[in-house]
Amino acid sequence: MKVFALACSLRRASLNKKLLGNAVTIIERHGVEVDLASLADFDLPLLNWDLVEDQAGAFPPAADALKARFLAADAFVLATPEYNYSVSAPVKNAIDWLSRYRPMPFRDKPGMLMAASISVVGGIRGLWQTRIPLEGCGALLYSDMFALPVAHTKLDADGTLTDPELLARLDQNIAGFLGYAKKLTSAT
Repeated sequence: MKVFALACSLRRASLNKKLLGNAVTIIERHGVEVDLASLADFDLPLLNWDLVEDQAGAFPPAADALKARFLAADAFVLATPEYNYSVSAPVKNAIDWLSRYRPMPFRDKPGMLMAASISVVGGIRGLWQTRIPLEGCGALLYSDMFALPVAHTKLDADGTLTDPELLARLDQNIAGFLGYAKKLTSAT
């Protein structure tokens, strides 16, 4: 099985990118291949269908590249920030671009959502909002999401999650997700 792990913050020093690094370590310990990327790697323009029509139906290269990464994986993990109690604009824009492809890259693909935030709720409100368009596009999201509150106090300078209880919970969430994803991918 191969998992596409996408850090959805555009910041170089993103807490979500650091959290995702911990998840990737756990996933690889389970013997699963990981394709790691950052949304910042994909220079997606704001969704405007005129861009496609002006290029005789061709999507922007960054959208094609992101689509290819999702299609090449059996499952995905997104570590995404919360903005104003909701999904961030870059993440929503990426979902909107990918939703225009046929077949949709998310359709019937197992996914897991996670967030890190300096707030005491850890980005969970944004995760609930991110579920809506992904599930609308056919993604099969794992029920347990992982939210890391006050992340700036839980991640060391190298980005390692230092709280043993939270690390154990992340490990449990990842193990549950991988079991879920394996069942779904072996059924197809």
